[in-house]
Amino acid sequence: RASSQAATMGRRPWKCSRYIKNKPYIKSRYCRGVPEAKIKIFDVGKKKIPCDVFPACVHLLSLEKEQISSESLEAARITANKHMINSVGKDNFHLRVRLHPFNIIRINKMLTCAGADRLQTGMRGAYGKPNGLCARVKINQIMMSIRTTLKGEDEAAEALRKAKFKFPGRQLVYISRNWGFTPFSKEQFQEGREGKIEFRGAEGRILGDGVTTKFSTGKGVRLSKYGLYHVSSGDQKNRPNDAMRFNYDLC
Repeated sequence: RASSQAATMGRRPWKCSRYIKNKPYIKSRYCRGVPEAKIKIFDVGKKKIPCDVFPACVHLLSLEKEQISSESLEAARITANKHMINSVGKDNFHLRVRLHPFNIIRINKMLTCAGADRLQTGMRGAYGKPNGLCARVKINQIMMSIRTTLKGEDEAAEALRKAKFKFPGRQLVYISRNWGFTPFSKEQFQEGREGKIEFRGAEGRILGDGVTTKFSTGKGVRLSKYGLYHVSSGDQKNRPNDAMRFNYDLC
């Protein structure tokens, strides 16, 4: 009877699980029965708009090494999404949550009813059961990103400022110099779309690839190096060149 009258306790404060202490503990064939993460949607807004449309980008960076619960990630996503919809409209931004909660939080439930000391053994066998999910974050790691128009850059920074209040620890709202979610600065992006630029020691063009870009140098491995010959590549099987000299003896 005493066990059936166990009182239901509220959620533990996140200070119990905030700090990274042990190895990652993830869902596997050995650890089953893990609850679902509260956050299911990681991209909101116009997520399929090409990279050319949204030049501005704002990031939310973590300034601490800690664990972020899936509940707080969902709360921050809702807050930032609502602010962007009300300020710039649902068709003028793309919000992406960059953290994914894979780490399991365990809890050793204690009875709080009368006579509980007869039913449980304190810290003996205190390895808890899965209770929730969280994401591990490092210092200066990006937690959330918003790409939008140049007019909406200030509103994106304000949306992420509001989202900061849903997380423990300290965060930084950083306005990126890059074009959208690409690794190119705004000047580089515009030059690379029109002609060739030099980037990380290579010369090439910037090609659109959905939300992000590809950097095409035009110096891929020739098919003839793998013993494949095609008319469009300009290779002839009986005429060796530098790319074919490795497999010409095998012909």
